[in-house]
Amino acid sequence: MKTVHGTGQDQPLAKSVRAETADVDPVVPAIGRDGRLFPAGKMEVHRSGQQHLAVSVFVFCGDQLLIQRRAHTKYHCGGLWANTCCTHPHWGENTDACASRRLFEEVGLRADLYACGVVDYRADVGNGLVENERVHVFRGDVSTALPVLAYNRAEVQDVAWVSMVELRRQVAEAPHRFTPWIRIYLSRWSELALQPVAC
Repeated sequence: MKTVHGTGQDQPLAKSVRAETADVDPVVPAIGRDGRLFPAGKMEVHRSGQQHLAVSVFVFCGDQLLIQRRAHTKYHCGGLWANTCCTHPHWGENTDACASRRLFEEVGLRADLYACGVVDYRADVGNGLVENERVHVFRGDVSTALPVLAYNRAEVQDVAWVSMVELRRQVAEAPHRFTPWIRIYLSRWSELALQPVAC
């Protein structure tokens, strides 16, 4: 997997950006048995396995997807490769705003995003934590796979542009290098509804 090296063309992260890893236990929207949302601590829902809302962003340049390697300091799956951006909305924050906010906070990018599919999944992510998520999927497209330099080192260890064929090959050959959710997404790809917007 070829690492993308920066050229300084990307927008730098704003100094006011607060890394999610700095939050002790941010409040996120959990999903009750009746389908209603209620506020709960992020670590609380991951320890209990309570279903909660999440957001996943996929930024493409043609057939190439921008992926990230999570920082080793992340509370789970540190050092593993995932899609462009994965996160949880804050309580009271809509998923659209969350997707744009975290895309910038994590990888330093701003892009027009549009909502795609909604996918439920459950996965053990280690350290006694469970992801039981209802994921709102967003897609962004860029015309050129420019080098990405301004990613947040507290969140992201590395980034790369990779073709879908190459990504599937690498996941098949070395699944331990990838997060559980990107492996699940690839196995249920059609459910993500990530078709590009028609021109």
